[in-house]
Amino acid sequence: MWQEIWNIVLSEFSDVPDAEQVTRITLRLLVAATLGGLLGYEREQQGKSAGVRTHMMVAIGAALFVLIPQQAGASSADLSRILQGLIAGVGFLGTGAIIMGNREVETRGLTTAASIWVTAAIGVAAGMGRETTAVLSTLIALLILSVVPWIYRTKNQNKE
Repeated sequence: MWQEIWNIVLSEFSDVPDAEQVTRITLRLLVAATLGGLLGYEREQQGKSAGVRTHMMVAIGAALFVLIPQQAGASSADLSRILQGLIAGVGFLGTGAIIMGNREVETRGLTTAASIWVTAAIGVAAGMGRETTAVLSTLIALLILSVVPWIYRTKNQNKE
């Protein structure tokens, strides 16, 4: 009986057949979490509602949504449909970061919502094994989040 139970347990954990696959999956998920965390850290430093944990979870979730179908042998068409659903779902999540005021100037959270959306795309890239693309995208996003506001502030200070 115990042998039968053990065999069932082993069969349930047999979706990763060898050390190479375990390493690949672990690396992809860690890359997604790390890059998402970097974007979340920037948002948290700016006092925004969606910070490190949110961005890390979005990146890992997006990576999983592509990793699991890849493991199951999904076709490109299947993966395309999964990505369509993921994009819509993350858009809904990003909506929660947007706070609408009475006037257009009171709308806040659009950049954080966009960073959540970009974080999902970075997670997808990492999950698909496109780590270089994920890292470059993260660097560009961090530049946008940090340099563009600095340029804007400098421009407005020069006007005064």
